Amino acid sequence: MKLLISIYFFILAIIQMGLFFGVYHYYRSQNLVKPSPYWMSSLLASIIGLLIFGAGIVTLADIKNPQFNFTIANVLFYSAAVLQVLFCQSLNQKISKQLKIGFGISLIVFFFAFEYLRQNANFEVRTIFVVTLVSILYTWQIFVLNQKKRQAPSRQLLYLQYASCAEMFFALGRIAILIASGLPILQVDQIPQILILFTIAQLVMTTLSYIAIGGYWAEQIAIANLKSHTENQEIRRLLQEREQLMGSLLKANKSASTGALSASIAHELNQPLGASSLNIQFLQKKLADGELNPELQKEILDTLLSDNQRAARIISSLRSIFSDGEVNTSQVNLGNLVQTVLSIAKPELTAKNIQVVLRLQPNLLASANASEIQQVMLNLINNGIEALVASDRIDKRLTIEGSYSDTGVQISVADNGEGLSEESQSHLFELLSSTKGSGMGLGLWLCKHIISRHGGSLWFEDNPGGGARFVIQLPPEVIQSSQT
Repeated sequence: MKLLISIYFFILAIIQMGLFFGVYHYYRSQNLVKPSPYWMSSLLASIIGLLIFGAGIVTLADIKNPQFNFTIANVLFYSAAVLQVLFCQSLNQKISKQLKIGFGISLIVFFFAFEYLRQNANFEVRTIFVVTLVSILYTWQIFVLNQKKRQAPSRQLLYLQYASCAEMFFALGRIAILIASGLPILQVDQIPQILILFTIAQLVMTTLSYIAIGGYWAEQIAIANLKSHTENQEIRRLLQEREQLMGSLLKANKSASTGALSASIAHELNQPLGASSLNIQFLQKKLADGELNPELQKEILDTLLSDNQRAARIISSLRSIFSDGEVNTSQVNLGNLVQTVLSIAKPELTAKNIQVVLRLQPNLLASANASEIQQVMLNLINNGIEALVASDRIDKRLTIEGSYSDTGVQISVADNGEGLSEESQSHLFELLSSTKGSGMGLGLWLCKHIISRHGGSLWFEDNPGGGARFVIQLPPEVIQSSQT
C-alpha cells in the first residue's frame, strides 16, 4: 500500500516536472509575454513537495507521529497553494507589499502550527487542518478568477476555475470521509481507499490547474504575437506609404525646382533676346520705309551681334555652372565688369529714375570667370532695381562698392528700398523662394552657387541707410597677387 501511494505521488511529480521544464525552456525563448513568477514558483514548490511526501511514505512507520520531512512537504503544498492564489490575484491587480508580507507570515505560522500538530495531534486533525486552509485558498482563487473572466473572458481561465472547484470538492470530500469513518487511523494500511482516491484526485486536479495556467500563458503569447504581427504589418504599411509619399514629394520638388530654374533661365535670356527682337523690328521698319543708311545699318547689326553674343555667353556660362569641371578663370578687372553690367542695365535705371553710386577701388583684379560673375552682378542689380521700383522713396539709389580686405575682395550691391522681412531672409537663397511674383532673374540660389564654385561666399545684410545689401566675398587664392 505504501509503495503504491508513493508511486502515485512520484508520477504526479514527474508530470509536473515535465510541465515545469517545458515552460522554462519556452520561457527563455519568449520576449513578448513572460510567465508569472508566482505560477512558476508554485509549480516548483508542488514538485518538491510531492517528491518529499512520496519518499516519506515509503519509510513511514507510524502515521500518528510521522517524520519531520512531512512538515516540510506540507509547508511546500501550502506554499504552492498560496503562490497560485497570488498568480490569480495578479491577473486583476498588482500584488501589494502588504499582501506579500501577510502570506509570508502565514507560511511561518503554518510551519509552526503543523509541526506542533505533527508531534501532538493525530492524522485526522492534521488532515482537517491542512484541507481547511487550502479550501479557503481555493475559494479565494475561484472568486478572483471569476472577476478576471468578467473583464477579459478566457477559455483557459474557465478551465482553471473548473479545476479549482474540483480541487475544493475533493478536499472537502476528504474531510467528510474522515468524519464519516469515525475510526482512528494509526497505520497507512488503515487509510480508507476512498480517502486515498480523493487525495490523489485532488492532486490530479492541482496538476490540471497548472496545465490550465500554462494554456492561459500560451494563449496570451498567441494574442501578443498576433498583435505584434498586426502592428508590424501596420508599421510596414506606414513605411511603404512614407516611402511613396517621399518619392512623390521628391518628384514634385524636382519638377518644381526644374520649372523654377527654367523660368529663371528663360527670364535671363529674355533680356538679350528681347533687345534683339526690338532691333529686328526697328530694322524691318527702316527697310520698309527706305530710310536705312549704311551707318544706321552697321549700328543695328552691331547691336544685334552683341545681344546674340550675350545670349550665347549666358547659355555657355549656365552649362559650365552645372558641370562638375573646374571653373574656367582668367584675370578679371571687376571695375570694368561692373561698368559693363551697368551699361546693360542703364536703360532700366534711367527709365526708373534710379541713381547709381559707385565706390570701387581702382584696378580691382580677381581670378574668376567673367561671364559667370557678370551674370551674378546683373542679377543683383536687377533685384535692386525691382526693389526700388516697389519702394515709395523719391531719392532711389543703388550703391555698388568694391574693395580689397584682409580676407579677399568684396563687392556689394545695396539699395535704399524697403528691405526684406525676417521671414524672407530665412529662405532667401533657396531655389523656390521668391519675394516677388515676377521671378528673380537667375535667382539668388544660383548666384550663391556660382560664387561657391569660385570658392567664395554670398550673403545678405541690412543696408545701414535702409534697404537690402548683398555682399560677394572672393577668397585670397583667387585674387591676383598684383594689386596695381
